[in-house]
Formats: sequence, structure tokens, C-alpha cells
Amino acid sequence: MSSAKYDVLGIGNAIVDVIARADDGFLGKHKLVKGSMRLIDEGEAERLYGAMGAGVEISGGSCGNTMAGIASFGGRGAYVGKVRRDQLGDVFAHDLRAIGVDFRTPAATDGPATARCLILVTPDAQRTMNTYLGACTRLGPDDIDVGQVAEAGTVYVEGYLWDAPAAKQAVLKAMDAARAAGRKVSITLSDSFCVDRYRDEFRQLIRERVDIVFANEDEAKALYQVSSFEDALAAMRAEAKVAAITRSEKGSVALRGGETVAVPAQPVARVVDTTGAGDLYASGFLFGLARGKPLAECARLGGIAAAEVISHVGARPERPLSELV
Repeated sequence: MSSAKYDVLGIGNAIVDVIARADDGFLGKHKLVKGSMRLIDEGEAERLYGAMGAGVEISGGSCGNTMAGIASFGGRGAYVGKVRRDQLGDVFAHDLRAIGVDFRTPAATDGPATARCLILVTPDAQRTMNTYLGACTRLGPDDIDVGQVAEAGTVYVEGYLWDAPAAKQAVLKAMDAARAAGRKVSITLSDSFCVDRYRDEFRQLIRERVDIVFANEDEAKALYQVSSFEDALAAMRAEAKVAAITRSEKGSVALRGGETVAVPAQPVARVVDTTGAGDLYASGFLFGLARGKPLAECARLGGIAAAEVISHVGARPERPLSELV
């Protein structure tokens, strides 16, 4: 196997985040489940945006945030995701390229607008996400460059992509290309609602196609339909080659073969916004794996990245993560 040009190639929903503060009353009024992610249409996106308070627009998307973290650590990253050739699409592409991520997916010239996620942050730092996928749904197999995939040490994908059939086929094509080239495949389960929709498919992927799986505690329990973390851990150990499970203030647990490591959470002076915590954890963990670090060090790097991103509003690092390690 040749050396990799990229540490990680990410495939995800290219989304611009609109982040605003809200209280529990606002969530109740609009029938929103705290901490969840739901898909909305363009009309509802416009109505909810009109009801939200003043917001901050930041290029985001789960995988895009992870790739920003890889770049912040000093890693080499590439990204595949679909935007429309419009203002938000131009902003998204510029933001990724400006931090050194190779982003070459052709922008759509017609059809739905660039995706946006309306994120409501409550005083307890929980984020409730309302996503209009827009142009993301146009991602398809033709957008996958198998040569580029073969140049990446690890291909990392969002579970959210299973919501769009063409994107799912694009991911499967990339997974096959990665395995043919002797590269690693990684997936994040995205959220427990996503797991509920695609539980059987995700478990099959973990057994047959995926080398590294990321989940939080709720997602892991949802995947195996168990009520305790210990039962979820045992089930994950039986199916996954490598797994990293985050537990908020309890830190994370990582598995590989017979090895299990528990790493405490990094201290944070004040939790401001948990948006992107899991995304940035994945960036630190994957960066560590790319550098041949021990499992515990990979988890520690993930914790450092997550701690940085929850200390401010927004899902991408404000300080270079390379300085923190």
C-alpha cells in the first residue's frame, strides 16, 4: 500500500450552520425535541429562521467540522460534499479551502439551494438542529473520484448521508474504492434518531465494511437497543474493529480488539455550546490514528478537540488545535 496523500477524506452533507440562542419555551412552542436533529423542507426552514433570534452563520456540517479539526491539528484532509453555486455555497467552499482542505466537488448550477442547519442553543449548552438538506441531496456516485479516495489513509463518512439514496450510493462506492486500495473506512452514527432509521444497515456496515466507528453513548445504546452503557459496550466490542464512544462529561471509551481504554474528559472552564463536540472528537481521534498514536492518545486528542469547541459558540476550532497538544 502506497503512502497516503491525505490523512482523511471526509464525505458529508455540506451545510452552512445558522446558530442562535433560544430557551426551552421556544423549543416547546415550535414542538422541537431538545438535542435532536430533524430534517425540514425549505418552507419550514424559512418560517423557523424568521422566528429565531439573531444568529451567526458559520460553514458547518458534521463531516465538514471534522475536516476543519483535522486541518487545525496540522493534518492533510480532503472533503466531498455538494453545494449549489450560490452565495452560501461559495462561502462553504471558500471556508474549507482557506484552512487547507482539498474540496473539489463540482457545485450544482440548478436545483435546491445550498443546505443550511438552523441550530438553537439553549442555556444548558444543548443544541437542537433543524436541517434543510437542499443541494446536499444531489450528491451522488458521479461525485466520487475513486483515485482521490485511494489517496486517503482513511475515508470518513456521516451516517446522516443514509437519508438521501443517491448519497448513500456515493458512500458505498467510496467505501469499496477505499477497501480496494487497502485504506481504512470510518463512519459516525450521527445521532440516535438516525440510528433508529437505519439500525440494521449500520450494524451490517460495522461488521462488513467499516474499520472505525464513532458514536456517543445514546447512539451506541440505540444501535443495540439496550438500556445500559455496559451492554452497549459489550455489543460494540463484538462487532466493531475499532470504536470510540463519547460520554460527555464522563470522557470517552475506545475499543480495538481486546484493548479497552477509558479516557476522562478534558477540563473546560465553561461549556458554551456543545455543537460539534462529537465532530471534533472524531478529528482528534482520526489524526492520532493517522500518526500511529496509541489508542488512549487518540482518545485524548479527541477530548482536547471537543473541549476546545464546546468552550465557544460554533462548531469549528477558534484556536489551532496543534497548539493545544
